[in-house]
Amino acid sequence: MNKYRLLLFVSLLIIPALLFSRDEGRKIIILHSNDMHSRLEGYSPSTEYSPLTINDDLTVGGFSRIAGIIDREKSLNADGVLVVDAGDFLMGTVFHYMEEYNGFQLRLMKEMGYEVVAIGNHEFDYGSSKLAGIIGESVKNGSIPKLMLSNAEFDKDDPGDDEFEALFNKGVIVRTSIIERAGVRIGFFSLLGKDADEVAPLAKPLSFGKQIKYAKEAVRKLKSENAELIICLSHSGIGMGKNGEWSGEDVKLAEKVKGIDLIISGHTHTTLREPLLVKETAIVQTGAEGRNIGRVELIERDGKFELDSYRLIPVNDEVAGVKSVQDKIEKQKELVAEKLFKPLGYNLTAPLVKSAFELICDEYGGDLPNSNLGPMVADAIRAYINNAGPGTDITMVATGVIRDRIAEGVLTIQDVFRIMSLGSGKDNIPGYPLATVYLTGSELKKVVEILLVASKSKPSNYCYYSGIEVGYNPDKGLLRKVNTMNIIDAEGNKLPVDTDRRNNKLYSVSANAYMLEFIGIIKKTTFGLVNVLPKNSDGTPVSNMSNSIIDFDPAAEGIQEGKEWIAMVEFLKSMDDSNGDGIAELDEFYRKPPLRIIPVNQ
Repeated sequence: MNKYRLLLFVSLLIIPALLFSRDEGRKIIILHSNDMHSRLEGYSPSTEYSPLTINDDLTVGGFSRIAGIIDREKSLNADGVLVVDAGDFLMGTVFHYMEEYNGFQLRLMKEMGYEVVAIGNHEFDYGSSKLAGIIGESVKNGSIPKLMLSNAEFDKDDPGDDEFEALFNKGVIVRTSIIERAGVRIGFFSLLGKDADEVAPLAKPLSFGKQIKYAKEAVRKLKSENAELIICLSHSGIGMGKNGEWSGEDVKLAEKVKGIDLIISGHTHTTLREPLLVKETAIVQTGAEGRNIGRVELIERDGKFELDSYRLIPVNDEVAGVKSVQDKIEKQKELVAEKLFKPLGYNLTAPLVKSAFELICDEYGGDLPNSNLGPMVADAIRAYINNAGPGTDITMVATGVIRDRIAEGVLTIQDVFRIMSLGSGKDNIPGYPLATVYLTGSELKKVVEILLVASKSKPSNYCYYSGIEVGYNPDKGLLRKVNTMNIIDAEGNKLPVDTDRRNNKLYSVSANAYMLEFIGIIKKTTFGLVNVLPKNSDGTPVSNMSNSIIDFDPAAEGIQEGKEWIAMVEFLKSMDDSNGDGIAELDEFYRKPPLRIIPVNQ
């Protein structure tokens, strides 16, 4: 049995007489979420979401339903309920676009009942200054929950994080906090973990200190302030190892730091239906995107608080939403539609495409090589660049930026946006800009080889391609896996790629600019062992990757960026409408598309 698996109600195994002789006192209920990613409305598809009525749709999530759960728990438990979140509350839907303009979501969470919210890596997707602006706008327009980030470290020589630091000085963001509830002093602190740090490059010059060090300092401080319970909101995470044992940064945290009663975990999107017990610390996590709300009940026995029960509350159509919350969300959606989608010529809520099957790309435990969504996204990007842009040979998309699925039913742009929602460019339109670099056949092979290896340790690096077919032997070593590479032209012909180092023929490779940055630093990340030099179309080295961003309208002033989500919208709406109902139908080809990265044992 997993040594870190906590069996619920373990006290039932103790002699009943001993159990009932213990004095029970105060009770605290913690409702918690993590990795909400601005999922203000339920999904999917959005056309079926009906939060104010029950038992009439299959969608999950939605803030008005979560508000209903919070209201119910508070009505049943008087003043003994606390509602908290473990980070990545922003970024992932059309709603995050408006945050810098009116700071809506944090104010809504406060109204719903959230009292403490940790800051995760995706809050920094637009940079620490932009996040500071979002928080400042939220505070200016109303009340927000207490924000926490205990291991933030500021750069004294770089003013780039000064606005964010000012929020600490004003007490808007804190490192520790004590909240009294039902007569119990509950201490909180929060951490942003190592892996979360690595995927938050735009947070710089802000950095994040070692978790163990800051956790020990926080525990000492909270104990000195007479905290009776200590809870860590840790945006670090846990995972199941190949040996069947739970591991990860939050397990190490519980092993090395005494005095933490409860770790509310986030970042890894792990659904824990039972808590983990590591030494004397319980660890919980709800999954992600508001599918569940966690409920932890702690009871005082003989002067010490113990975990009495834990469960996940599904946020589904069995829960009636709160109308006042949903009304505010609807008004915010109208603002998003008017400010972002109308100028682009899109109707946010109009039917876009009908799918008779589900398309999935699940970074957390899915069968990535056989995903049907990944290849479709890559094809959509290639079609968009070839039809509306300068054209390209190959497109690439990494699993880590594919954030949702396509469900059966009628989808709107709102559903499609969620799939490729990350990033921003310089045009004030969300989404990473598309870019193109040029590589020789030898360099292209190196890139594919490196990505094949990188995905083994980090599934978010698994890559999908369009315009190329690769045969590889998974049993071979580094730079020896790829056997064959063929470019697939517009007519479907296979054109062999000459990978001889003496061949200078260039191939155009397109992806979002964030991913192409990886190609530019391969030499650095492999300590000089693998050299790939991204080039312009004339063969000159790319001196600045931002110069590789595709201009989709060279006649217009500035660079007219292309986005992955726009590529998907255009690709989907171009599909056939066989029954003439005015809604395109998702091509059956993508029910099970053929592999583009083909394992060949030879």
